[in-house]
Amino acid sequence: MASEYDVLVYGATPAGISAALAAGRAGNRVLLVEPGTRLGGRLSQGIAHPGFTSFEARSGLYLEFCRRVSAHYAHAFGGKSAQLRACQQGSLGEPGVNLAVLEQMLAEVPAVEIRRLWSLEALKCSTNAPQDQPDPDRSAEVAVFVDDSGTKHTLAAHYFIDATYEGDLLAAAKVPYRVGREAQTEFSESLAPEKADDAMQAIYFQPVLTNEPGNRLPVPAPERYQRKEFVPILGLLKEGRIRHPFGTGPDAAFQTGTAPLPNHKLVLTDGFEGLVRLSLPGTQAGWADGDGGVAIRGGVERDTLVAPFSRLGLSIPRDRIRTEHRNWTLGLLFFLQTDSAVPAAFRTELAGWGFPADEFRDSVHFPEQPVVREARRMVGFRVFTQRDTECGENDARSVFSQQSVAVSDASLSSHFTQLDGSRFGGRVSGGFSVVVPPVQIPAGVLFPRHVDNLLVACAVGASHVGFGMVNHESVWMSLGEAAGHIAHLANTRKRSIHRVSIAAVQRRLHATGSATLYVSDVPPGHPQFEAVQWWGSVGGFHGLEHAPQEGKNRGIRGAALSAQGGGLFFEAFPGHAARTETVLDAGLAGRWALVAQASGIESGKLPRPDGSLTRGAWILSAYKLALELPVDR
Repeated sequence: MASEYDVLVYGATPAGISAALAAGRAGNRVLLVEPGTRLGGRLSQGIAHPGFTSFEARSGLYLEFCRRVSAHYAHAFGGKSAQLRACQQGSLGEPGVNLAVLEQMLAEVPAVEIRRLWSLEALKCSTNAPQDQPDPDRSAEVAVFVDDSGTKHTLAAHYFIDATYEGDLLAAAKVPYRVGREAQTEFSESLAPEKADDAMQAIYFQPVLTNEPGNRLPVPAPERYQRKEFVPILGLLKEGRIRHPFGTGPDAAFQTGTAPLPNHKLVLTDGFEGLVRLSLPGTQAGWADGDGGVAIRGGVERDTLVAPFSRLGLSIPRDRIRTEHRNWTLGLLFFLQTDSAVPAAFRTELAGWGFPADEFRDSVHFPEQPVVREARRMVGFRVFTQRDTECGENDARSVFSQQSVAVSDASLSSHFTQLDGSRFGGRVSGGFSVVVPPVQIPAGVLFPRHVDNLLVACAVGASHVGFGMVNHESVWMSLGEAAGHIAHLANTRKRSIHRVSIAAVQRRLHATGSATLYVSDVPPGHPQFEAVQWWGSVGGFHGLEHAPQEGKNRGIRGAALSAQGGGLFFEAFPGHAARTETVLDAGLAGRWALVAQASGIESGKLPRPDGSLTRGAWILSAYKLALELPVDR
């Protein structure tokens, strides 16, 4: 007999945790299933960049998480401590602290149950469609998991949320997906390759190091260590092309994506500048789906291929890729720290760093999982592309989305996908990083086309280029939160997820402090936050500020906060403020009255400018009128 839940979330990534919290806090019985031992995804595995560029972009459960991390350091070390400063308002916590905070957030919601080390074996769906229909409308009913002892567990749920980085649950539901890059012509994306291919963003581990003697452990040699694999780096050292162990430029052996974490810890990452990389571009192709499944690869649709979901078919190639990358990262560190052929000064400096004894105790002080920036991408109701990141017509803001459920203010970026030549100084390609305005992410990216009770929070509907705006923990937490609210509303009304009002979802998001539009001067907790976010959701703030003079996608970011986070963070984006204290002029009042009228509000009920009426007061009056309208109209 299957145990039954209101909502089953697969993958305790930040998206999965957010989905479980949102649904659980609303009173749903939730099961959160994690195939590994550690909850939290990249937030608890070591994170080199928090996924936002201005602190004004944080909202919802991600902001709550950051505030709790900050409160931990303030309580443990004091309000003026170096640890509190180093955590950057809670966005750069130590992996163990991040994990503890996430576990505490879950522990406070008794409606959420957690299962670790359960891997998906199968998902059974039902349909009334004819047998020969290629992609029939269906409902997910029962999931089968296998635990670490080999025991199978059968679980039923009214609604399912796929929060795995790889999209394993959607694949088990036979939802079509993409692997690789689209051609430029498919979505008119200048950053896409000319021809479609199977290339994906590289996978890599982000080890955490410390130079604190009392907490430092030596870096061990990996299994089957082969010194000859690393000898070629000696040439780069001799030529002076690599001069420093750590840095952000091409002369550093290891790229560091952040300022040091609290308590003398440093995260290594796969930056854009390094001659030697933690990633191994071109070796990750089998991670997404073992090179099989209901996928579009290289731009070619394979509608006739309906491969069965195979747990072993996924675990074998992933284990191989994981082991290869782990051995590469450990081997490179071990060689440079211990080999007598490495220049003594370089070797000595690097040898002062080791693995923190208080991190990753269950996985030999090394992260359990690699960073997976991209795997499957669902073919769903909406595809988020580069076009969604561009400025609107003569507008500082990106194109308007009335069904937005999340915000991203990251750079539009992709790590490298291919390597030509040696791992030591060879030519990498496929990477890009472009400054774009903050974007709205529409709800449609969460919805499969033909499954009425499944939502996808990580492997969402996006092109390869567009996915570069989505694949950040802060964004995935927002998308997971939205998915949890959608599942709750669907469960409350006993209806398909496709019939849930997105306006109702937005209302719940705004009420819980989640933004659906980037507004730099009205943060969560502000008395007008809900009203301002609602006004943004109907288009009230688009077209108010002109596009930047430097060009459509250039010169739009605020100034760097050089004193914070080693240049990671920036001031608020210009042209994105609500300016609620500004007196409303007649011209803008007339324009806003038309927007309100299009939203169902009678213009005659709106206040008129009188020389003292502020923008904020007008928006608040309009919002009160909007609350009187039925959401499902």
